Amino acid sequence: MTKKNVIIIMIDGGRLDSALDSPIFNKIKSKAVFFSQSITYGPHTIAAMHAVFSGSYGTRTGTNSYWSTFKFKKDRFKTLTEYLKENNYYTHADLINELVVPKQGFDNFTVHDETKDDLTARHKELLLDVAKRAYNKQSFFLYLHYSNIHTGIMNQVLKVYNNFSKEFFENKKENQRRYDTLFKGAEKYLEGIFEEIEKLLLEKNSLIIVMSDHGVGVGEKFGERAYGAFCYDYTLRTFTYLIADDFTPKEISQQVRTIDIVPTILDYLDIKWDPKYESPDGVSLLPLIQGKKIQENIAYSETGNPLDRKEPPKEPNTMSVRTSKWKLIYNQHNDTKELYDLENDPKEEKNLFGTGLEIESILWKELEKIHNKS
Repeated sequence: MTKKNVIIIMIDGGRLDSALDSPIFNKIKSKAVFFSQSITYGPHTIAAMHAVFSGSYGTRTGTNSYWSTFKFKKDRFKTLTEYLKENNYYTHADLINELVVPKQGFDNFTVHDETKDDLTARHKELLLDVAKRAYNKQSFFLYLHYSNIHTGIMNQVLKVYNNFSKEFFENKKENQRRYDTLFKGAEKYLEGIFEEIEKLLLEKNSLIIVMSDHGVGVGEKFGERAYGAFCYDYTLRTFTYLIADDFTPKEISQQVRTIDIVPTILDYLDIKWDPKYESPDGVSLLPLIQGKKIQENIAYSETGNPLDRKEPPKEPNTMSVRTSKWKLIYNQHNDTKELYDLENDPKEEKNLFGTGLEIESILWKELEKIHNKS
């Protein structure tokens, strides 16, 4: 008996608030288990997606920055793709570049031209290819990377402004309009991809995951014109939708982490963790999906704030720990700390650090514990 297929559709730079306001995403939500408080490890793609594929933080895997793809400890951390390949899956990724996810375990690892390729047409062809394999009893794993939001932000923001350009931060309406236009492209893409999935009857025997690696700022905080500089929720809080024919659609507001995705997939497919490799930081969310209660875990995130330099640093210098109610941020580059009451201050505007709250020392100990783990 073949195991269920796995399809991951990753919307690079997808903001949660845009997804919540989208008829297309809400149509997907109506048939999915939707995690509305899903926190990414890295507010940039490379660190974020290596953490997803390994189920572990970059503090342990070695991939903790823009520069550290090749530092991924593949002898110590086994990836989702390797597990699936060992279980006779055909594995294919189509990506924006070769650095985004670990390569090991893929039968095919293709890179699209983010400025020229029609990703809807390209990815429909890939869906047809894996559907033919599925009809012949070959389980498959397909990773589809939608990169057009990233491309637009790169060309229209990152190449035009720096993190301290007043022209950018004084024109939030224009920034929002620009982002909304790019997000509409993602909606159109998803609509086409799901039409193809339904046409090919792939929903019947597949686990389909629609996710974002990180959000994109539109000028909320001076010093970050897009993403990758800070650890605020507009880039850290992402969306994760899981669709399977034996899942009951619902929204789960409990905080989860994107490092929990792979443990959940393997648990769902009844694939055991390999004891020859290190255990993951993530946990399976399958009990939560099935209506059981599980402990909420601390979400750790980190990035390298470039400040006024053209390139981010080699090592992270900004980090945070988060619960569904509280966030502690440590800006190592200037030794400042921030504490936010996320329930009453979701835009993280009132820094409560130093006001004597007990949660401050609790979160600081958690941050030190995770940051120092390697």
